[in-house]
Amino acid sequence: MTDRATSVLLPRDLPVGRVREFALRAEELGFDEIWVVEDCFFRGGVAQAAAVLAWTERIRVGIGILPAAVRDAAFTAMEAATLAELFPGRLDVGIGHGMPAWMRQVGAWPASPLTMLEEHLRAVRAIVHGERVDADGRYVHLDGVQLESPPAQPPRILAGVRGPRSLAVAGRYADGTVLAEPVTPEYVAAALAHIAPTREHRIVAYCVAAVDDDADAARRLARPALAWVGEPDWAPHLAPLPYADEIAALRASVGSPEEFGAALPDAWVDDLGIVGTPAAARARLDALFDAGVSSAVLFPLGPDPVAALDSLARLR
Repeated sequence: MTDRATSVLLPRDLPVGRVREFALRAEELGFDEIWVVEDCFFRGGVAQAAAVLAWTERIRVGIGILPAAVRDAAFTAMEAATLAELFPGRLDVGIGHGMPAWMRQVGAWPASPLTMLEEHLRAVRAIVHGERVDADGRYVHLDGVQLESPPAQPPRILAGVRGPRSLAVAGRYADGTVLAEPVTPEYVAAALAHIAPTREHRIVAYCVAAVDDDADAARRLARPALAWVGEPDWAPHLAPLPYADEIAALRASVGSPEEFGAALPDAWVDDLGIVGTPAAARARLDALFDAGVSSAVLFPLGPDPVAALDSLARLR
């Protein structure tokens, strides 16, 4: 697998009758990876990954992300190992805290999300690598758990996180980190400083993406997808940018995320996504790779996400 993977995100709200079409078209166009999401309350990540793996032949599939608080570590590992056995060398599994509001909605937000994530990552990764695991932590309790038939090619276990302490946990216990959008070279550098990886570590970057021969048309597609980056949860992504204070001031001056997205200067839209003409978007993609991104996961935008794959494939 290339260290500069050009990948795509399976939209969480794509009509179910088009999911197979999307997966097959992404593989046909030569994308390296498809990432599926597990957002409340759309579709389950493991089930989507299994279907995409079964429908395709080559493309790697990533799950981004499974909330640690709602799954037992042993059963998360068993599901991941099963897919890795069935489809060797084609699976990445992202695990994170989960969105706090969603986790509280289902009664699963832990008193210490950081401890929960650390214990979960350590256990899942050890189990999928065939180790016998005993654990008596605050959240993970395992007594001699070991897979009967561990996969010959264990899935990579990545952490989907954004805060400094969580990124440090990713560096110690995960095979990579999934960074939510928007991802800029500055944000990658800041994240890597916190991750300080202790072994080979992949950086997966979710990216708002729109490619068109008309740069303004591409920006019009991208603006709605960037509407939420001014909200508080996205502050870590923006803090390393030289115009972070200006972004905060712009958000404070408008009444809604939609107004914020519409008011973003063109230069910021280009900076916060992979947006513009094929040449400009390719240059931005290369800048992310040069900053340390291993896989750039492009969001297909517009009324027809399957058709959008063709425009994004111009970056291949």
